[in-house]
Amino acid sequence: MAVEAQLQRIRRQKRVQTLTLVALIVALVVWSAVETQFSVMSLFGGFRESIKLVFGDFLPPKPEALSSLIEPALDTIYMSVVGMVVGSIIAAVLSFFAASTTTPHRSLLIAARGLASVLRNIPALIWALVLAYAYGLGTLVGTLALVIFSVGTLTRSFAEVLEEIDQGQVEAVRATGANYIKVLSQAVIPQFLPGFVAWSMYKLEINIRASTIVGMVGGGGLGFYIQNGLKLFQFKNVSMAILVMLVLILVTEFFTNKIREKVI
Repeated sequence: MAVEAQLQRIRRQKRVQTLTLVALIVALVVWSAVETQFSVMSLFGGFRESIKLVFGDFLPPKPEALSSLIEPALDTIYMSVVGMVVGSIIAAVLSFFAASTTTPHRSLLIAARGLASVLRNIPALIWALVLAYAYGLGTLVGTLALVIFSVGTLTRSFAEVLEEIDQGQVEAVRATGANYIKVLSQAVIPQFLPGFVAWSMYKLEINIRASTIVGMVGGGGLGFYIQNGLKLFQFKNVSMAILVMLVLILVTEFFTNKIREKVI
């Protein structure tokens, strides 16, 4: 009986905790809605105007704008590729210090993880805004922002790959008397390369998408074209640019998926 009473008391405590948590979440949602002046009525109130704007001003896209979109589209590709390549190389180096299985010293592990965390948790949009003041508007700003953000995200991903490698191979090479560099080159890097390529290809997809947002704050490419089009009320040109961006993303996803399938 004592055990049953204790179980009932535990169930009541869990029930009270669950109800309290639900009440707090509901209160937070309601409070946030009030503070942001969000309501279902306001959402549907602007629905008609949104439909009118999309189908009246944005559609159909203007095919004549394609000729002026070639250069921005190429800039978007260039920024994304350079951001991925440079970012992945720097991240690969940092990841060997950030992974517990390959770092030569714990202080380097803490420093590498701390740096990656800072670079990763500051959005590429913020990096672009900061860099625009130093370098002005253009693709250089967009490229640098993507490089910095790529380093932050890829360092963590690469470090996780390094921590999941087969330690048996590492110990076998180490048992031969090999030094740190030989252990890395003969046992670690061969296992690391498939993950390196897979994550780099995935980052290229992310960079293609992120380049639009980065470009809208002065980073060049299709994002910059879209921002200028919105300012000039050239909505049909903007919709054409969005369509080009969508095609670019889909094509990139197709090829990167094929590469990942062959590597993995």
